[in-house]
Amino acid sequence: MLLVSFLCRSEPPAELGTPAHSKPGKKMAMNSILNPDDIKKALVVFKAVDSFDHKSFFEMVGLKVKSADDVKKAFHILDADNSGFIEEEELKCVLKHFAPDGRDLTDKETKAFLQAADKDGDGKIGAEEFAALVRE
Repeated sequence: MLLVSFLCRSEPPAELGTPAHSKPGKKMAMNSILNPDDIKKALVVFKAVDSFDHKSFFEMVGLKVKSADDVKKAFHILDADNSGFIEEEELKCVLKHFAPDGRDLTDKETKAFLQAADKDGDGKIGAEEFAALVRE
């Protein structure tokens, strides 16, 4: 539970030496890439438990039509621990990275999201896998 709490934070922790501090500077927010109104509307649509659909969500927030560079920026925001991958624990709180009032995904939604993206079967989503998922 502690790990999920850390990964779902919208700001990195203050302690030095944590994974969030392995790269200099503050992580950028999704609203610097995407329209905040589009994010808000999408979060309302997927507010109900077990309603999340990554294809529709990425389209609604406008990520599907963004440049490869912007998709890569979004990937790095979702990679909360700066590991170079989005792991299952990070996927659970993916909506909170779009807006602080986003809900956690259910285990069912998280596993479906991971299964859709994880093409090499390593249990995590790399940058190329994420880009391919967004473009679906």
